[in-house]
Amino acid sequence: MIGSHSAFRFPAEWEKHDATWIAWPHHEPDWPGKLAPIPWVYGEIVRVLHRHERVEILCHDEQVQDDARVVLDAHGVAPDGYRLHIVPNDRVWLRDSAPTFVLDERGRVALVNWRFNAWAKYDNYQRDERVGQAIAGLTGFPRITPLRPDTGQPVILEGGGIEANGEGLLLVTEEWLLSDVQVRNPGLSREDYERVFRDYLGVRQTVWLGEGCVGDDTHGHVDDIARFVAPDVVVLAHEEDPADENHRRSSDNLRRLELVAGPALRVVTLPYPRPVYMNGERLPASYANFYIANGVVMVPTFNDRNDRVALNTLASLMPDREVVGIHAVDLVWGLGTLHCLSQQQPSGT
Repeated sequence: MIGSHSAFRFPAEWEKHDATWIAWPHHEPDWPGKLAPIPWVYGEIVRVLHRHERVEILCHDEQVQDDARVVLDAHGVAPDGYRLHIVPNDRVWLRDSAPTFVLDERGRVALVNWRFNAWAKYDNYQRDERVGQAIAGLTGFPRITPLRPDTGQPVILEGGGIEANGEGLLLVTEEWLLSDVQVRNPGLSREDYERVFRDYLGVRQTVWLGEGCVGDDTHGHVDDIARFVAPDVVVLAHEEDPADENHRRSSDNLRRLELVAGPALRVVTLPYPRPVYMNGERLPASYANFYIANGVVMVPTFNDRNDRVALNTLASLMPDREVVGIHAVDLVWGLGTLHCLSQQQPSGT
């Protein structure tokens, strides 16, 4: 539905959740020649998550639902720790196709339902466009469609491109929203986007980083490069090797963050793993694509010596949470990992 909006707030990821939403993998072209191990990675993800919060799982059809149940049973996941819902979908990246869960001025949960067009890159997204409507039907939460301030048309956006500290600060990249590649909203200006974020997410300041990481087919999502771990702490994926293209990109982003940081914002760097390739293609392997749930942080790992550095860094920054590495070398062949596939449902009043 397209409706009016009021004073919404986009909670930080570490705030209490009622659930995490994911979609069970089924689309072989997303992991060409390598789909077989992916459901088992998902089984491990749900095994970790269900001990901390309920997991809501969208299944493309009854066969996918049956397959999911077999894998989850094999992983020893308690049946009361998850729920399976038959909701047709094109791809599993719910961070982008699902709505953004927000809280209204009374602390009630609502769904900010961006339009989705498969990152302005793929043609098959008609089922994913209806995921928001399906989640609204399953939850009963009101669904709001953000409108462009210039034309009144729905805003096309993905959740992987926005990162919030829960107190009005938002990170995005210019590559994602302001470049002339994979354009989501032709003609929408920097100021227009900032107004959308203010009106629908309660953002008081938008911080514009430059480019995302090499290999990111979304063209600049922030969740592969910069993440909040506290209201005043942001971690930035930074490549130390000057010969690597990520060095230039991440050094520019570090400079941008330091310009706005001051005493109110601490910037901590995370390393990148060594480059991960599949069939000659550089993949967007990044420790920054972690997911924060109740009592736990899941971090993608890549059989790399920097795995330990990243895990220890995040553990030191979030000492109240268990930090768990999830093997993601197979998963990232789908061009996304843990944050990309998950969507948190905050607790409301």
